[in-house]
Order: sequence, then structure tokens, then C-alpha cells
Amino acid sequence: MGLIDGLFSLLFSGGRNAVKETVEVFRENAEAGAARDADRAEAALAQFAAEFSAPRQSVFDRVIDGLNRLPRPALALGTLGLFVSAMVDPVWFAERMQGIALVPEPLWWLMGAIVSFYFGARHQAKSQSFQRSIAQTVALAPSVVRNTAALRALGAGAGEEEVVDGAGDVPSANPALAEWRSR
Repeated sequence: MGLIDGLFSLLFSGGRNAVKETVEVFRENAEAGAARDADRAEAALAQFAAEFSAPRQSVFDRVIDGLNRLPRPALALGTLGLFVSAMVDPVWFAERMQGIALVPEPLWWLMGAIVSFYFGARHQAKSQSFQRSIAQTVALAPSVVRNTAALRALGAGAGEEEVVDGAGDVPSANPALAEWRSR
């Protein structure tokens, strides 16, 4: 018994654990790691709490905080406003988009870089396809104007103009409609 007792006292005595210390060379002590993670999280939360617990010193700080919160809602509501304006007055909207079509490409790239830097998005990569789609939409403006004029004329009962399609072609006469009109 003396030999085994001596061996155990060598490994586990004096408040030290030789096996534990040897294993911790190769594998982290999970309990100690969790304690370090908890201390790190507590320090981060204390830093955040210190940042937001101090009362604002000036009106300037409150104004800047408010301005920092504006761009995203303004862009979202502005985009929805564009959809509404396109439905309410398509000609007015097409005129504005015609003006946007005249903006030079380097300026679009600059705006794309600023917006993508601000939002961290992939806007710059998609700006050229966006420009192409705007140009295609603006190209439809003449047929939209003709269709709108024809619809207004039909609504007022002023004439029997035919509505043209997106390509500007007048469709063939509708025999069923002609018969109905003749009654």
C-alpha cells in the first residue's frame, strides 16, 4: 500500500492535480473557458450600458441621432411613393423618369458607391441592370401617353379611338365589339 499511496500523493497532493494540469495542456478546461466567456460578455454589456446611460449633453447629439435614423425609412417610403405616383399620374411619372434617364453614367456609379457604402449592400453591382430597366420603362412612355389619351377619350365618350399595345401597333378590329356598337 505504501507504494500506491506514495504514487497517488505524488500525483494529487499539495493542492495540485498533475493529471488535470497535463490534460489542460492539450484541451481547454471547459469550466474555465465558460467563466472567461461570461466575463467577456459582462464587460461588453457594461461598455454598452456606459455608452447609453450617460444623458445627452446637447440638442446636437439628439439631432444627429435622429438624422442617422432617417435614410432607410426615407428611401423605403420614397420608393413606395414612386409606385403610387406611377399609378396616379403615369405621364407625370414618365416625364420624371425621362429626366433620370439623362443622368450620366459616372454619376450613377458615384451614387451607387455612396449608397452601397452607407448600407453595405450590393447596390453597385446591380446599378447597371437597374439603369437598363429604367431605360426600357421610359421607352414605353409614348405608348403610355397614347393609351392614357385613348382611355380618357373613351371615358368622356368623346370618340372611339383604339388603344394601342406596348409596341405601338394598332390591333385589328374586334368583330364582336363592332357588332355590339352597331346595335
